[in-house]
Amino acid sequence: MNSWRLHLFPPDPRRVGAEPDYRFTLANERTFLAWIRTALALSAGGLGVISLLPDLFGSEVLGLLLLVLSFATAATAYRRWANNEKAMRLGEALPPSKLPQFMATGTALVAIVAAVLFVLEQR
Repeated sequence: MNSWRLHLFPPDPRRVGAEPDYRFTLANERTFLAWIRTALALSAGGLGVISLLPDLFGSEVLGLLLLVLSFATAATAYRRWANNEKAMRLGEALPPSKLPQFMATGTALVAIVAAVLFVLEQR
């Protein structure tokens, strides 16, 4: 398998180490599902902007930004879940995650683009 695929989509972590306390596994899964819900909301928002606001100047750009953020969130969420699961099974410290910083930056970028488009639309 290509190294970039392994980086984005690590193999099933449940094949290594010992079974951790089920509460930690369930908490890791709940966090993963929360990120997936966020990705679904971003996707719905992006599709909504494109299809429901076709007359808004730049709606395609705003919608595509939301869809890209959705894709990146979903792909990163799996990687984060797998890396955390592997670390728990091997008794290691949880790896740091850039997902919160990425989401904050992405959301700020979408807000700035939306504000600029709104101002341009008012002219």
